Amino acid sequence: MQLRDLLLTALALPVLVGLAAPSAPAQDLLIPMDGQQENHLKAYGAVYATLQEGQTVDWLLNYRGGSFLTSASDAVRRELRVRGVSFAAIGGGEASKIISEVESDGSNKSVVPLEKAPEIAVYAPDGAVPWDDAVRLALKYAEVPHDVIYDEEVLNGDLSSYDWLHLHHEDFTGQFGKFIRYRNEPWYIQKQKKAEAAAKKFGFRKVSQLKLAVAERIKNYVSQGGFLFSMCSGTETLDIALAAHKTDVVPEAYDGDPVDPNALDKLDFSNTLAFRNFTPNLNAHEYSHSNIDVGPPPPNMRDPSLDYFTLFEFSAKWDPVPTMLTQDHVATVKGFVGQSTAYNEEVLKEDVVVMAEAPDRPQVRYVHGTLGQGTFTFYSGHDPEDYQHFVGDPPTDLSLHPKSPGYRLILNNILFPAAKKKKQKT
Repeated sequence: MQLRDLLLTALALPVLVGLAAPSAPAQDLLIPMDGQQENHLKAYGAVYATLQEGQTVDWLLNYRGGSFLTSASDAVRRELRVRGVSFAAIGGGEASKIISEVESDGSNKSVVPLEKAPEIAVYAPDGAVPWDDAVRLALKYAEVPHDVIYDEEVLNGDLSSYDWLHLHHEDFTGQFGKFIRYRNEPWYIQKQKKAEAAAKKFGFRKVSQLKLAVAERIKNYVSQGGFLFSMCSGTETLDIALAAHKTDVVPEAYDGDPVDPNALDKLDFSNTLAFRNFTPNLNAHEYSHSNIDVGPPPPNMRDPSLDYFTLFEFSAKWDPVPTMLTQDHVATVKGFVGQSTAYNEEVLKEDVVVMAEAPDRPQVRYVHGTLGQGTFTFYSGHDPEDYQHFVGDPPTDLSLHPKSPGYRLILNNILFPAAKKKKQKT
């Protein structure tokens, strides 16, 4: 046989073997996050678990609702099946085709590799009732492990152990949520006693001073590279406390001494994260903290079916962070109220990025910003699947809302830190 014939025969052998062999097993798993996904919320937990196992996941921004792509393995398949998450097994060629489509110059899509599962903490008091916290509900339903910490852990320096921190609906001004109407309720009395005891333990004369010290530690945590997420009154009161670090804005009904008569002139907006030039509400009996919150929609718009907000679209290649935080399978999200329902755009700092707002009125619902090496994300309202949550209401059952667009925005935030190399613990 001629040399030329031998070479041709050798080159043909792999092709013949490939044609005769059974089809190769799938090399990758695509987790769609568009309307084809049966359980969007559980999908985030499955991705988190995959990262915990040391396996990377590609977040396909703006591709089918922000889908995920990862290497196929029996462990990941099992995790997805157990959680009831929809997925498709695909070959390497199909995966490469998807990546090429996402990374093409003409598309507003991008691939963000997720590397390590972030260490998560929730700042919340023991037995945080009668309120329910949407983030804790989301983490529990998605089966994402996290620690619960509070004032003592923050003041003892434990924040450095965590990559991501969520603030429960806390009142950092020391006014106990301005729930003075409930001051004779056992839960209110217990909450006040615990807070006053904690203040005394750490050498503070009153609760507002304790909460300011905690707020300052949280701000420092962000500036050192931490990722902060908060909702409802936790967003508003954090900045009020920081602005009032040189004065007293707490009415006598809450702390036993009067408001500083020059308090408004002493506010320091250079010390805040997201808001500036706002006016705290100094009336102890008004269920409002400041004009940061523009309140619920007018009475003629309280019909939940008429209340919604719109997510902004960002450049996936040039603005990957807000793009990650706004991944969803819908462009509009149904509204929901809270003690801080929507933000006043006029008091936002210039460098804060607005990510969602009401289309028919000047109400900002979702913002993001940076401080030093870290970031903060604020999401207004109390519970995305409970339009108007009242004290004593039962918790939301997320098994009834597995596709919730509003809850997806919360869970986008827990994966966001995974796109950045995990900082070293100190």
